[in-house]
Formats: sequence, C-alpha cells, structure tokens
Amino acid sequence: MPILSRPALVEHLVRTRIAGDVATPRDNNLSHYRKLANGDRHYWLGLELGDRWTDEQDVLAVMAERCGVVDDPAHRVGQDTIDPELTVDGLDRMAARLRKAAAGRERVLFATGHPGSLIDVHSRVAAALRAQGCDIVRIPGGLVADEGYVVQFADVAVFERGASLWHTHSPEPMNAILDALGEDGRPDLVIADHGWAGRAGQRGIDSVGYADCNDPALFIGEAEGTMQVTIPLDDHVLDPRFYEPLTAYTLNAAGLA
Repeated sequence: MPILSRPALVEHLVRTRIAGDVATPRDNNLSHYRKLANGDRHYWLGLELGDRWTDEQDVLAVMAERCGVVDDPAHRVGQDTIDPELTVDGLDRMAARLRKAAAGRERVLFATGHPGSLIDVHSRVAAALRAQGCDIVRIPGGLVADEGYVVQFADVAVFERGASLWHTHSPEPMNAILDALGEDGRPDLVIADHGWAGRAGQRGIDSVGYADCNDPALFIGEAEGTMQVTIPLDDHVLDPRFYEPLTAYTLNAAGLA
C-alpha cells in the first residue's frame, strides 16, 4: 500500500469518518463523560481515577484538548467531532514508542475489545515488530473472564463467548492475561484499546491505546501519565479496511514499513 503523506492521511480520515464529523452523536459522548464523572467504573476502562474527575466539564475540557470534540458545554445534541490532526499526532507518538520497542526487541502484547474493526490493525503492527526481533506475547491457554474466554487470533488477544468474538470494554480479560503471565512473563509494552489498554497502564506497563470520542478514560489516562499514548479515532467505522492507510502511515513513521 502506498504511504500517504500527512495531509493525504488527514483527508482520508475525514472522508472515511475515522475522524472529522464522526458517527458518535454528541449526546452519547456527554452521557459517557457524565457517567465517568459520577464514578461508573464501566467508563473508567480499567483505570483508577479516584475522585479526581468528578466534574463533567473537566472531562469535556480534556476531550476537547486531546480528542477534538466540540468544546462548547451548551452543545448538547447533534454532531460531534474528532480532530484528524490530533489523530495523526497520536499516530506519530505511537510510532516513536514502536521505534523504541523495535530497537530494544521488547516483549509486546496486543489486545482488542473491538475485534470487528481493529484486529487487523493490531495484527499488522505485531507482524512488523516480530520482523524486527520483538517477542510478541503468546497468551496462556484456558484463560477465563466475565463468563467467557480470553483467546488469541493473529497475535491479538480477544474476548470470546458463545463461539463469537465480543466487543468489550472490560478490564478483566487483561487482568486474566497479566495474572497468568506473572512477573517473569510481563510485557514491556501493551498495544490495545478499551479496558485492555487502561488496565495494562494501571498495572504499570507502558500502554498505547486507540480510543473513540465517547471513551474519555484513556485520554484522561494519558493526561495523568498512566497511558503512554492515546490515539483519537472512531473505533468502528463502516469498513475495517479504512484503517489500512492509518496503519501503513504509522509503521512507516516508526521505520517498520
């Protein structure tokens, strides 16, 4: 695949609605910000936020700065946005961390709560790091969490229940992996999303995560230094192939193309 320039990638992100005017409505975003501020741990995505984020407006301010949602508190319904320039900035920060991982031949774990959209993104990055000598974590078999199984496809850990791969925000699958690996098998870096990424960061592991505009916790985690990088994007667009130019850009920026 040709490597897009930054302006061309920004245009692609907007055209495919990975960023720009995204599908997630404003009222859904604000509802999630409010629930996080009210202490609903489902929206903490594996992070421990304590009582530091009890004001919904503080959460909105972080999301406007780091994700690019509309910063007007009076905007309650209708269209919301992700700034594509912030998306590419996040990809550049991720690329810098990937360069470090490749140089150190680090041990890297990949996981996703969005198997229907992001599994190929993670898998391609895993393959590029393996080619540079990194140790891509193979999770132990027989792991269970949330009344389902934690399994692995194409180097990416996912949650499975009833013979289907599930969309999940839960941190418990990541807990199951890290507990089973123990200190000797602990990864140097986790690349993930949702509660998989947040819990890894909370447990002191370098964590890079993709996050949508209705998932504020990972952006707060980066603001507080618990997350290494959080990349703003719509995490489930119409066609998973729309993410391919984004992945190619990141690997090229990391020197892994």
